[in-house]
Amino acid sequence: MTPRFLPTGERGLVVEFGDAVSLEVNARVRALALGLEAARIPGLIEVIPTYRSLGIAYDPLATSCDELQARVRDVASHVDPGTLPPPKLVRIPTVYGGPYGPDLPFVAEHAGLGVAEVIRLHSEPLYHVYMIGFTAGFAYLGGLPERLHTPRLSSPRIKTPKGSVAIGGSQTGAYPAETPGGWRIIGRTSLELFDPSREVPTPMVPGDLVQFVPITEEEYLRAESLEPRAEGGERRTESREPRAEG
Repeated sequence: MTPRFLPTGERGLVVEFGDAVSLEVNARVRALALGLEAARIPGLIEVIPTYRSLGIAYDPLATSCDELQARVRDVASHVDPGTLPPPKLVRIPTVYGGPYGPDLPFVAEHAGLGVAEVIRLHSEPLYHVYMIGFTAGFAYLGGLPERLHTPRLSSPRIKTPKGSVAIGGSQTGAYPAETPGGWRIIGRTSLELFDPSREVPTPMVPGDLVQFVPITEEEYLRAESLEPRAEGGERRTESREPRAEG
């Protein structure tokens, strides 16, 4: 699979691996990202893996686009997706329905299923983290059962609550902060999905696995109330680590 190079302005370069979204393509993207980070190429500022491409930011005063392409091609010819580190499993405790999942009845009706069956189908898979984007800490997950594919809202909400677990088309994910959003909200988690004070600010990274774990409202409220708060009322998250395996 030969990568395609697309210059983006004076400081950017995109490396594309085909047009399909697949685990194989995503593994090549992630392998190249790790290879470039290890290569320490002069002038390379940041690499940003997506579904099927890699964004690269660089300093044009330290390297040219042609020089950078040559270095990237060399690294790409040596990386092996088979040597990627094993994924960790992050479990996201989720309270479904009620005030936390106002769109759950719509998703159930659209799928022709009962609410309990929607919850079972949504919480069963191990979702693959393809990329982090849209907003800091938002993980785009692959593997939503086809029966649960649901159209987005015709008009996005101005505010989607922090922690909302939602479905948009063929994708699912959880909102790390209160933002506008057009996905169908089916639940909510108390797990902190983005903390810039941590060395790794997100509990999951591309390549990891995610599973949503149904919890009761009482368990959700208990987790919220037990979370320590710093001065000024802001939450502190150092005592709340995601349950991970691997």
